[in-house]
Amino acid sequence: MIGMMALSELAQQLGGELIGNDSVFNQLSTDTRTLARGDAYLALSGERFDGNAFVSEAIEKGASGAIVSQELDHEIPMLRVADTHLALGEIAKLNRQRSSATVIALTGSQGKTTVKEMINSILSNRAATLVTHANLNNTIGVSLTLLQLNDEHRFAVVEMGADCAGEISFSVDKTQPDIALITNANAAHIDGFGSLQGIVEGKGEIIEGLHESGTLILNADDPNVEQWIARAASKNIVLFSPGSSETAVSYSATNCRLDSQGRLSFTLLSPTGRQDITLKLLGKHNVANAVAAASAAMQAGATLDDVHAGLKLLKPVAGRLNPLTGTNGCCVIDDTYNASPTSFIAAIDVLVTYPTKTVLIAGDMKELGAEIAAAHSAVGEYASRAGVNEFWAVGECSLLAVQAFGYKARHFSDKAELVAACKEIANENTVFLVKGSRGSQMETVVSSLMTSEGG
Repeated sequence: MIGMMALSELAQQLGGELIGNDSVFNQLSTDTRTLARGDAYLALSGERFDGNAFVSEAIEKGASGAIVSQELDHEIPMLRVADTHLALGEIAKLNRQRSSATVIALTGSQGKTTVKEMINSILSNRAATLVTHANLNNTIGVSLTLLQLNDEHRFAVVEMGADCAGEISFSVDKTQPDIALITNANAAHIDGFGSLQGIVEGKGEIIEGLHESGTLILNADDPNVEQWIARAASKNIVLFSPGSSETAVSYSATNCRLDSQGRLSFTLLSPTGRQDITLKLLGKHNVANAVAAASAAMQAGATLDDVHAGLKLLKPVAGRLNPLTGTNGCCVIDDTYNASPTSFIAAIDVLVTYPTKTVLIAGDMKELGAEIAAAHSAVGEYASRAGVNEFWAVGECSLLAVQAFGYKARHFSDKAELVAACKEIANENTVFLVKGSRGSQMETVVSSLMTSEGG
């Protein structure tokens, strides 16, 4: 955090009640397991937990004060508020307002975590950069990220995810970005948004949080771009495209090339010139991610040399098309972080670039609402057309994908049976692509293929 905060000052700003003496702090913790002496403790509560019950533990660890939502009998300075989740967001907002860092906020249906890591790798060449850790991109995660801002940071890259309308709006209000980026919008988390149009509108909430002098970066090739442009009104808009676009764009790619292992090279075209780029990442879709990242980073002040160096150093993000060596020397492409029809297609496109035997290991896709049956069938059909050698799956919905794939498709009753079958054929000439939604927990399949002899 930047500077000190006092519970008495927060009481006025948050409409809370100060109980006992005042207290000041320069670090706020929501987890007593990691709380350090002198930190203030904020008691988050949810359906399965109540942080108010851990105030005693916070006191034992040396907390300087507590922010709670219940009347408690403790000898420690406390600030009681109606909603500690809202209080966390407002405190994070106060810390962001104290920062002089250039803040980039990004959202989208696919690619945002990879783009976030790309932007961070580029900007870190110039100055200290704060970036969202792992997948802490919900309303709590965004607030916790903003609380990590300190005087050393010159840039901050904040990823925003959402499962329903209003969540991006909450996060962007706290973040107050100088630059906002929407990577794309498609049918992911459709249950919470109700429809694709609901997703488009939900992602577009980031636009309202961008101040009038800020910059909005959009994918010119996204079918929904005109809606976002209209919503942005008079705000500064910068367009990018992973290839040739009928719309005039500021950033684009040309001369894209794939090596024998699916890794990419291309030439970035920008307002300040062109730069040859090499990525260690798999898949043509990462051209769009790289161009999006370059757009945001360069609008924040990065040079083409920064972009070249940052993207060259970037390694695959865990769980996102990450090639690993597994049992008996086989290749296991770990793409288990999440799944949607669009990301499945991108992963299949990577898999079929391998000249060896290819096996797609699929788990169910979640949160697709009424589209769930058609989406699984479409994945199976696409994998068959693309030339995947075999399609193996586990999960009730994935049976539809197996049926659509046809010959050389297998459905397994559980993951143990699936893993056993994989180990029977695993060798250095076999490539497994493992993918499914987070709820399918397909990372356990990857882990099992990493822990046998030869793995």
